[in-house]
Amino acid sequence: MIGLISATAAGAAARDRLAAAWPDRTRVYEGPVGDAVRTAFAQCEQLVCFLATGAVVRLVAPLLSGKTEDPGVVCVDEGGRFAVSLLGGHAGGANALAREVSDLLGAEPVVTTATDAVDLAGLDTLGLPVEGDVAGVSRALLDGEAVALRADVAWPLPPLPVTDEGAYTIRLTDRLVAAAGREAVLRPPTLVVGVGASRGAPVEEVLELVGDALREAGLSVASVAELATVDAKAEEAGIVEAARRLGVPLVTYSAGELAGVDVPNPSDAPLAAVGTPSVAEAAALVGGGELLVPKRKSAASPAMATCAVVRRPGRGRLAVVGLGPGARDLLTPRAKAELRRACVLVGLDQYVDQIRDLLRPGTRILESGLGAEEERARTAVEEARKGQAVALIGSGDAGVYAMASPALAEASDDIDVVGVPGVTAALAAGAILGAPLGHDHVSISLSDLHTPWEVIERRVRAAAEADIVVTFYNPRSRGRDWQLPKALGILAEHRTPRTPVGVVRNASRPDESSRLTTLGSLDPATVDMMTVVTVGNTATRDIAGRMVTPRGYRWQAAQEGAE
Repeated sequence: MIGLISATAAGAAARDRLAAAWPDRTRVYEGPVGDAVRTAFAQCEQLVCFLATGAVVRLVAPLLSGKTEDPGVVCVDEGGRFAVSLLGGHAGGANALAREVSDLLGAEPVVTTATDAVDLAGLDTLGLPVEGDVAGVSRALLDGEAVALRADVAWPLPPLPVTDEGAYTIRLTDRLVAAAGREAVLRPPTLVVGVGASRGAPVEEVLELVGDALREAGLSVASVAELATVDAKAEEAGIVEAARRLGVPLVTYSAGELAGVDVPNPSDAPLAAVGTPSVAEAAALVGGGELLVPKRKSAASPAMATCAVVRRPGRGRLAVVGLGPGARDLLTPRAKAELRRACVLVGLDQYVDQIRDLLRPGTRILESGLGAEEERARTAVEEARKGQAVALIGSGDAGVYAMASPALAEASDDIDVVGVPGVTAALAAGAILGAPLGHDHVSISLSDLHTPWEVIERRVRAAAEADIVVTFYNPRSRGRDWQLPKALGILAEHRTPRTPVGVVRNASRPDESSRLTTLGSLDPATVDMMTVVTVGNTATRDIAGRMVTPRGYRWQAAQEGAE
């Protein structure tokens, strides 16, 4: 919960805007400011104070207890010009909150955390438990000193300026090791603990068994991702409480699912009790991985719990990102976040140049020229399979005549794939022209490099006969100068020469140009590959120089009747 505190009418107005925008995330604290801050500090994970920073410093100073315990605090000035991350920038999430508040209020975020100031991913912001010389290693990264990455397991990390050798080290491991000097240890959640238990098994027995199994195998409890068991034990108090104390989810599977898992130590006892010859090993292995600790029983007599431990391989992450039509303000916040998260960027060289300044230091860039789409798709998937966090970029929306299709054709279920939508050329051009896509519409590429012309022509005829607005991508190039006239001729068989046609070149870019013409007047020679051509349907009109397609034909009939 985010506590909101203000002292003046101006502050209360901005406070109320946040409260209205985030009704489920915020709570307004009224009354004397000192009392409100103290109460909110004790009750909330974060605070937004519409007060001077000096006043907030004096109010919260006596309340501070520790970096990992204190809430994140953001200060917003009375004029709503700045949102200052004052306390708990990383651990308390104040840096991210300051940016959110700024987006909502139109303010400028003020973030002074060292890593954020130079756009480095802070070791304590990666979502992984971290221990050791975090401050020293972070300072070395900031100072440009050589910091080595030693990865015992694969895990997708954001970009970090690391090397093979260095005086400082970041170690990525699930092993039970103590951090050496000048070393920060990151604990990825790679371990799955399968648990079986008799009815009424005490939570202490389950926890002791899990702890002993991990310790004797040299594994860190901080890398446990989940406890897993059969669904018949989903309400078993000892298992449920053990998961709660470990701070991990409890995942359950049906007896049928577990019975289908090949395990080294099946038993008749669980088969008779819950319908599967294995609970602990099968539950740990159901998602695949390496069995590090075979089934073992608790030390109690009689033993009421069993467990097994599996290391699941770190899954790479492929984000297929649409960059939009070119203008920076049409690049979505989600796309920006994925670009900053990726440690490997794959893309067409000219698209990489568009967003190079948004990449974090240490991002590995794999760029290539036109015509290498399938190669880029393969490269991106291969990098993700190595456990990397990869961004594959394309213009417009990556799923529309872009990189999503070839990438997903290469990808299997051994990596995570995230699609990030972008503003397509058709949408960008439509917004410039007016409202040409107000009714049913279709996009058709006239490039026959990958699609036979016979197929393209059949689709154009179908759109013409169905009276659908058509946006032509890739309409004309030096080597393909007859396809657009042919397509326009097909449409002309079903539409009058007065049908509005919009022509937009380089939509949203500095050299953008657009014009509204008609089907009978359009000269195909004025169109190139940087252009999209939108042809209206029989209801589309030129209204005050704008291309407008009514949402329904009844509107057209009513308009014509009025005339």
